Amino acid sequence: MKNFSDASFSPDVIALMTEALNASVAALPEPVSSTNVNLLAEAVLRAAKAGERDVTAMQRLALLELQIMPRM
Repeated sequence: MKNFSDASFSPDVIALMTEALNASVAALPEPVSSTNVNLLAEAVLRAAKAGERDVTAMQRLALLELQIMPRM
């Protein structure tokens, strides 16, 4: 994970991020690769760091970001 060394979150926000990540992963077809999980987690972290606190918004942002990521 990159660019998160200075981020800190309260336990409440961590719970929201966890819920958003779990919902994001559950929305993907099986099997979900660890690469996709990491990309979703980074997107949720970025959203929370930017001040987002709505679980659904974090989930949507993560899924949208995964969808537009260039494939290598």
